[in-house]
Amino acid sequence: MSTGNLLLDRQLARWYELKDHPVQLALIEAVPNGVRFPLVPAGRRSGKTERFKRFLVKQANRVPGPYFAAAPTHDQAKKIFWDDLKAFSLSCLHPRRPSESDRIIFLPNGSEIHVIGLDKPQRIEGIPWKGGGIDEFADVKPDAWEANILPALNTVNPLDPDYRAWCWLLGVPDGLNHYYDLCSKAETGVDPAFQVFHWKSAEILPPDVMAAMKRAMSEKQFKQEFEASFETAGGRIYEDYSKENHTSERILPHEQLMWMHDQNYTPLSSAVGVRRGESLFLLDEIVLTSAVSKQSAQEFVEKFKDHKNRNVLIYGDPAGQAGEKHGHASDYTDIEGVLRAHGWTYTRKVRPAHPAIKDRQNAVRAKIKTADGQRSLFVNPVTAKWCDKGLATVQLQEGSTFQEDQKNKYQHITTAIGYCVDREWPCIRRTATVGELRI
Repeated sequence: MSTGNLLLDRQLARWYELKDHPVQLALIEAVPNGVRFPLVPAGRRSGKTERFKRFLVKQANRVPGPYFAAAPTHDQAKKIFWDDLKAFSLSCLHPRRPSESDRIIFLPNGSEIHVIGLDKPQRIEGIPWKGGGIDEFADVKPDAWEANILPALNTVNPLDPDYRAWCWLLGVPDGLNHYYDLCSKAETGVDPAFQVFHWKSAEILPPDVMAAMKRAMSEKQFKQEFEASFETAGGRIYEDYSKENHTSERILPHEQLMWMHDQNYTPLSSAVGVRRGESLFLLDEIVLTSAVSKQSAQEFVEKFKDHKNRNVLIYGDPAGQAGEKHGHASDYTDIEGVLRAHGWTYTRKVRPAHPAIKDRQNAVRAKIKTADGQRSLFVNPVTAKWCDKGLATVQLQEGSTFQEDQKNKYQHITTAIGYCVDREWPCIRRTATVGELRI
């Protein structure tokens, strides 16, 4: 269709027809259905940003107010959004021209669309937004969401107190970072304001394009970029740990608790699980910063004060027993003293010496997934967040085949889990005799 206005014809041409996809169509209905924060980890060139641009313009025309389209930097935001949003909004017809310096489009109904960079996250503050979106969200500064973006979106406009701002969070995964954390939280269903919408590029792009990309990329990069898979960096210790190990189970009042420790004071990390058959369910945890074992025990008796089964099995670092050899209270003696004082009985199931690191790791790997595909370790990612993040992210030290990266704060709780698994389900260990195996 030609209007006789060359610029208008060019802008109208941006409204070409898109290929329908069920997840994309559900995404378009997410905000009207009450999902404030749709998370869109989808493959490259598969239409996620295109869908957002069109949705943003339509919403800005429906509901007057300020809106935003953001990216990690100002230059990225300009490149991704500016020209397309001017076209989609048919800016050539607007009484007020867009501000090229401030990157603001002024719609005839009074709405404004701001294109902003989040290299300075404070740019999003101070405006009563109606809605918006952030592309390449995995590359935004990790603390920007909680420190700047979410507070800005939760600011209530006294002139419209019932309205809640929305925000699409788009991008390609980049490791197990803050984007992964938000998507994992959304998938638990705990907060209905968050929901994940995922699809692969192959569901949109032609096969020859996908084949060309496969030829040009490593498998890991291809999965991350075109399948929107949260790939980890090399050296991940528990590489088979996945959503297949997630559970929504909770601790039942009659179950015997299994409490596992790593005696590291910052953070002092312990996991709480239960045994069901031959499976270990990690369903709670106690993580304290700069604390000692006695404080952890005080947290335990308070957290489980209503638990019916008052016997607990204690696992952990053999080094925690060291003080007993010198007439001083050990970490476990302190823990057990608090337990006794609150009516608990206990069984200490701590090995006299440390297991080999590889043996401990292999024992956990075998519970996560055996070579024949059996899983017998399950984690509730809502009630045992550190357990989940640790098993998903802990890596090897650079250059090592078994030493764990001590810079990862979640490493301590995976070590605690390992002490328990090694005690109850030890792996096959190799002796000094070649070819001889022992349990």
